[in-house]
Amino acid sequence: MPELPEVEALAHHLREHAVGHQVARVDQASMSALKTFDPPLSALAGRPVTGAARYGKFLAMECDGPHLITHLSRAGWLRWHDTASTVPPKPTGKGPIALRVHLDEPGGPGFDLTEAGTQKRLAVYVVNDPAEVPGIARLGPDALTLSRADLEKILAKRTERIKNLITEQGVIAGIGNAYSDEILHVAKLSPYAVAGRLDEAKLDALYEAMHQVLSDAVKRSVGQDAARLKGEKRSGMRVHARTGLPCPVCGDTIREVSFADRSFQYCPTCQTGGKPLADRRLSRLVR
Repeated sequence: MPELPEVEALAHHLREHAVGHQVARVDQASMSALKTFDPPLSALAGRPVTGAARYGKFLAMECDGPHLITHLSRAGWLRWHDTASTVPPKPTGKGPIALRVHLDEPGGPGFDLTEAGTQKRLAVYVVNDPAEVPGIARLGPDALTLSRADLEKILAKRTERIKNLITEQGVIAGIGNAYSDEILHVAKLSPYAVAGRLDEAKLDALYEAMHQVLSDAVKRSVGQDAARLKGEKRSGMRVHARTGLPCPVCGDTIREVSFADRSFQYCPTCQTGGKPLADRRLSRLVR
């Protein structure tokens, strides 16, 4: 799933390539992806692109008028093209293309919003104000602008596991499964640590790791060709999706905890005092 660094890089890509161009046409290929009806997609036609922004994990193309906002969900992506077919994709929703944006003229430069797999969760909104998107309206403070004092207030008295809490977008915006694994590894925190029980030293470690991991990932990603961002994300990971490989810090074997539709990775030596986490649903630290 694209998270804060990748979405920030995609916003940068749009600022570099789309700003100053005019929307010529928008083709809808997935009827389920569009979550709004007023303004219609056609309201974007003829509008100059004035900017691009990120709201948590939401990506916005800003126009002189309505904005086009998308949440790429788990398997969505933005694919830039210099030329495209002038024939609109069939609105069956079965192919990878959910939406195609033509700039300057039909068939000119622009981008596709695509989604792999059969579970179609990518969401598109056409709104006059980003706050009209329910998911944006509910966002907590952005992970990269959060202060140490704000983080302490957020975690105080919370009984959730820290892994779950920092990925809740209404609490802290921008962090997902992959970067939460990386942040907790750098901070040397167990994914199952109770958020409200972190002492000052652990709070400091979490705050510093959050900014270090996300800032470094943004620096690596911004300026990359959009097609290469996924590979860049994978290559920069220390523990996430590296089950069975040695930890780059201590050499211990990276382990995994699996759930119905997701998993997370961690290093026992660095994060849980050498104790493995039971790999089953509702697992708890083996004591």
